[in-house]
Amino acid sequence: MDIKTILSYVDHTYLKQDAVWADIKRTCDEGIKYSTASVCIPPSFVKVAKEYVDDKVKICTVTGFPNGYSTNRVKCFESQEAVLNGADEIDTVINIGDLKSANYDKVLNDLKDIKSACEGKILKVIIETCLLSDYEKQKMCELVSLSGADFIKTSTGFSSGGATREDIILFSKYVAPHVKIKAAGGISSLNDAMDFISLGASRLGTSRIVKIVEKDGTNNGNSSY
Repeated sequence: MDIKTILSYVDHTYLKQDAVWADIKRTCDEGIKYSTASVCIPPSFVKVAKEYVDDKVKICTVTGFPNGYSTNRVKCFESQEAVLNGADEIDTVINIGDLKSANYDKVLNDLKDIKSACEGKILKVIIETCLLSDYEKQKMCELVSLSGADFIKTSTGFSSGGATREDIILFSKYVAPHVKIKAAGGISSLNDAMDFISLGASRLGTSRIVKIVEKDGTNNGNSSY
């Protein structure tokens, strides 16, 4: 698999709490340079970033992040605001407590409402797999499939674990055909990236792949792994 193909799967991510515009500008510049799928940035920077990139790279942001326990109205407002400011894609975090309490209808209705608030933009649903049982992961595959969301996503990168190969295999088995998969958290090498893609991931949430390419100077369009 060549480097350019791997980069085309990457949501190039910068979500550190102490982010300043210089960090976001650099992330956008790298996303444009390497033709990543998107740049994933904090909501407060979406408007200025969208104006800066001028559609040269898609802008992704997060809602209900990273803990997921914002109310339905707050997540919907955050999503609407992000779209109004120019976001092309929204990554939202489920209410994990509701899932663990078996409040499945509430989880589903939240996702349906958030999808509606996204006004046709891509919605990715973060389920934080490191905190879930296999049954709960399977249940979320079902609920995401019913919700109208576009992706199921493993992790925020802010909890106790990130994407695993086993979780991507599980997602691939249980999500509906129209739901794509995003692996995020702990993707630290080109081999990791290729493994997740080969197992069924359509997106990779990571900042490290671009850093590797920058360091090695491997993005010549001809390198393959």
